[in-house]
Amino acid sequence: MNTDTIKNRNEIPAEYKWDLEKMYASDDLVLEDLNKGIAHAEELDAMKGHLADSAGNLHKAVTLYLDGLRLIEKAITYAHMRHDEDNSNSVYTELNDKSMSFAAKFSALVSFFTPELLESEKSVIEGYIDSKQELEEFRFLLMEIMDKKEHTLIKDQEHILASLSEVLDAPDEIFSALNDVDLEFGQIEDENGKIVALTHGNFNKMLESDDREVRKNAYYTFYERYRDHNNTISTAYNYNVKKTAIVSRLRSYGSSLEAALSSDKIPVSVYDNLLEAVHKYLPAMHKYYKVRKRVLGIDDMRMYDVHKPLVNPAGLNFTFEEAVDLCIMALEPMGEEYTSILKKGLLEEKWADVYENKSKTSGAYSFGSYDSYPYMLLNFHGDLRDVFTIIHESGHSMHSYYTRRNQPYVYGSHSIFTAEVASTVNETLLIRYLLEHCESEEMKIYLINFYIDEFKSTLIRQTMFAEFEKWAHETVENGGALTAELMNTKYDELNTAYFGDAFGQDDMIKYEWSRIPHFYRDFYVYQYATGYSAANAIANRILTEGKPAVDDYMKFLASGDSDYPIELLKIAGVDMSSTEPVESALSTLSEMIDELDELMK
Repeated sequence: MNTDTIKNRNEIPAEYKWDLEKMYASDDLVLEDLNKGIAHAEELDAMKGHLADSAGNLHKAVTLYLDGLRLIEKAITYAHMRHDEDNSNSVYTELNDKSMSFAAKFSALVSFFTPELLESEKSVIEGYIDSKQELEEFRFLLMEIMDKKEHTLIKDQEHILASLSEVLDAPDEIFSALNDVDLEFGQIEDENGKIVALTHGNFNKMLESDDREVRKNAYYTFYERYRDHNNTISTAYNYNVKKTAIVSRLRSYGSSLEAALSSDKIPVSVYDNLLEAVHKYLPAMHKYYKVRKRVLGIDDMRMYDVHKPLVNPAGLNFTFEEAVDLCIMALEPMGEEYTSILKKGLLEEKWADVYENKSKTSGAYSFGSYDSYPYMLLNFHGDLRDVFTIIHESGHSMHSYYTRRNQPYVYGSHSIFTAEVASTVNETLLIRYLLEHCESEEMKIYLINFYIDEFKSTLIRQTMFAEFEKWAHETVENGGALTAELMNTKYDELNTAYFGDAFGQDDMIKYEWSRIPHFYRDFYVYQYATGYSAANAIANRILTEGKPAVDDYMKFLASGDSDYPIELLKIAGVDMSSTEPVESALSTLSEMIDELDELMK
């Protein structure tokens, strides 16, 4: 797809749009489900004070809660995806807002559920489960709730927090409106002299240009917009962190980080070990940037030179169909069933919304509800990085597919910690496939460099983000405020530490933190790094052991939320409570940098 113009939504061919009509044939049905969900919540609310009177009451209450949540979830998922198609479409902006209001009402009505259960002794709830077979399915859920007793507020307090959910999410909504709708980056001239509209979707492509002036203009034009809105974005993020700190303190957690990790029983040591391990290997990354500087022949290398390929072999542009075929070939070790389901989903059932259009949400994601296809939002432009985006999001979607096929609704999702493993296993299989089948030294150099850059962006860069996030929350928890100047200075310091002294002074990179939407999902990004490490270990098993490793991995994909993430990953043969997976991945990265250095000499 050409990047010199941005099409309107109605100009995108239907075969490249996701088929959301499979979720709802009309928008009126969305409102029906929202109202049904509220009706379930109201029936549950009528049981207030009697949830744990008997095993029968407990079963009825859990069923009402989950059935209502399932309806609400499907409706808000649909409304959210419709909104993401075109953030300027007022019809779906209104439907999305309305669905979130229903979700807030549902949360308020059922907010007593957990606090009231926690008024009972754990042994009483266990006794009910033992006595009524229909409750067995909910054992893990109920025991998970009972284990959170010390961090759950009394019923009235939980109701207040639930009622404020829309307000508490305001910083994220404000940032999204600015970033995806109001913020326009203007136009620049590309290497062919063509005037091009700069967007979220083509920014990285511009940074890969052979023409250094194009890279520089794209870089400055893009980040100047964030500089111009620095105070607004700083204020939004400051209050997002304050919200998290306040809620964590109200729930008696020692820190926001502890609160974020507690729901999945992830030890804080996993987070800290990641930061420590990456810092240990930063000299290898510094070496890599010096290799780039030497090869590119740039005395005063800048951040806008980071993405420039060291070589430019032919054959790296793809149609969407060609990209899908390449992904399917790379995923052959996963077996015929896996690849046939995925190919049908992408090419026939229209799981993916493929191309960028005006006001479409930037980036990419895998989404959907328990009762829908595992949809993917893409912004495909046809380069190799876009192929990796397809295979990454396909990993998420196939994880959802197998989970929903094998688990009841109550365990039909998965934590972010495990989700990022599924996506990165796919990415790793693709790069290994490409390296195995490359036919020239130039292509090998390109792919090794590409693989290093994948490590850099997923393991190293996300760890830098994680360190920034940890610092930001600790600053607020210690009574500080996150001003624009403070955050810019800290981010600049971290960038210098992670990128080393191969670069000249840069006056724009300090604004990069302000464009990261994942910062509004507290302590989300570190899971990219841990997931990447676990995925490398799993992919190594699949490629060396074959079917036994694939069988273990498929069991993991089918497990959903039926246990805590650390335990689920053990099914696939990886223990993330140890430092070994991260250390092993970083060791692989270091070896590749050495190999690249030798090849380029």
